[in-house]
Amino acid sequence: MPPSLSPAPPPSAQGPFGHALAGLLDVLLPADCAGCGSERTQLCPACRHVLATARPAPTPLPWAHAAAPYTGPVRQLLLAHKERGALRLAGPLGEALGRAVRSALGARAGAAPLLLVPMPSARPAVRARGHDPTLRLAGAAARSLRRAGLDVRAAPLLRHARPVADQAGLNAAERRRNLHGALTVLPRARTGRAGLAGLAGLAGLAGRHPVLVDDLVTTGASLAEAARALADAGLPARAGATVAATAHPAR
Repeated sequence: MPPSLSPAPPPSAQGPFGHALAGLLDVLLPADCAGCGSERTQLCPACRHVLATARPAPTPLPWAHAAAPYTGPVRQLLLAHKERGALRLAGPLGEALGRAVRSALGARAGAAPLLLVPMPSARPAVRARGHDPTLRLAGAAARSLRRAGLDVRAAPLLRHARPVADQAGLNAAERRRNLHGALTVLPRARTGRAGLAGLAGLAGLAGRHPVLVDDLVTTGASLAEAARALADAGLPARAGATVAATAHPAR
């Protein structure tokens, strides 16, 4: 994923306490729209409409769909949620992610219970931001899909197995090489030859079909590496979904 082009919040605003305070202040003193800057509303009706009416489409990975292009208000909303702690945006962004999940699965969307598996965030990034934005979006998407009648849960099954170089400036082939072998499945979720029954050790997750989710897809290298890690653990991903997708870079 590309780096944020917005300045990071000052140190006093980072960390769990800083984000909790920011959330309280957002209720008492509404911020301007994160998508377009309209005054006194974190998400104005026009930007909400752009997000809600975007049509999901395939990404560089045919089995993964994105809810919207990474441009305009959608880009700004994702950055505000991820880098500036605009946590109330998780709801509408999660709804968009849920639509991408349904688009990627097609007719299979209601065929079996689903497990949304978020791409893992690096621990230093989570500490700096005070929250895990992708895990939060996965939970919001699962709630949105449950309201639509689907049996969906979200759970973090992946972790980083080794450090990776900064992806900025790398083309698709370089990103794939950089990420190969970088992710692994949490030990308690490994199944060996037992298939999805291996999730029985994680309360309520046995028998669910994994769907990879992320906030943004660029080349698809991260999702492909996550799919490899799940498959190696006996948990093949049925699809992938993201809130947004960048324009396809050179391969």
